[in-house]
Amino acid sequence: MSVPLALQTEKFANCQEILKIYYLVDQNFKNICDDYCTSKERVEIFKTKIEEDFRSRLEYENLSKELEEEILIYIARNSE
Repeated sequence: MSVPLALQTEKFANCQEILKIYYLVDQNFKNICDDYCTSKERVEIFKTKIEEDFRSRLEYENLSKELEEEILIYIARNSE
């Protein structure tokens, strides 16, 4: 069993050896580390979703502005 990649970061660079030892022999420490890794993964999932949602929101905002203009042009042309 090896230490998850999420723990092999600059944040923990100075304590990699002891981290590996505790991870392999201390179940409580392993549980904390596993929870940490899961939360980091979830953060990345939500970041991606937020970015996708933001792009979609911008697309719909732009589309609604274009359609507003089309509606006004249509009304102006057909009301003369």
